[in-house]
Amino acid sequence: MARSTTPSPASSAHPDGWPGKDLGLPEEGPRSVARIGRRIVALLIDGALADLVAYVTGVWSPVNGSGDIAHSWIQIAIFAALQILFICLLSGSFGHICVGLRVVPMRGGYVGIWRPVVRTVLLCLIVPALIIDRDSRGAHDRIAGTVLVRR
Repeated sequence: MARSTTPSPASSAHPDGWPGKDLGLPEEGPRSVARIGRRIVALLIDGALADLVAYVTGVWSPVNGSGDIAHSWIQIAIFAALQILFICLLSGSFGHICVGLRVVPMRGGYVGIWRPVVRTVLLCLIVPALIIDRDSRGAHDRIAGTVLVRR
């Protein structure tokens, strides 16, 4: 009797089954690990919201740009403040909520204040968010002890 050498659909996407399996999370549906498409859309929404706030406060103009480096840092600070505020209050940024995601601590319970702060500072550095493990968690999530999941 010959065995089938064709990998199952689940194992072809991830070497051990699916992202989040090692974390005890389901393959699909609520509490499954967020996929890259939703993450990117959420990040774009959050960036647009930060730009809108910067525009309303006079820090940024779509015609003139930021003006100088100080204004760029203010824009990043606005992005970070919105991330921390929304994650602390609603377990997800505005973009996360729009696309049906939330940030949860690995040990369960309330995400708290320090996790969103650490996660956001590392997200603003960009590089930690690009270092992704086999469970589709960026280094910013691993260090903060969080995971981005579907609602």
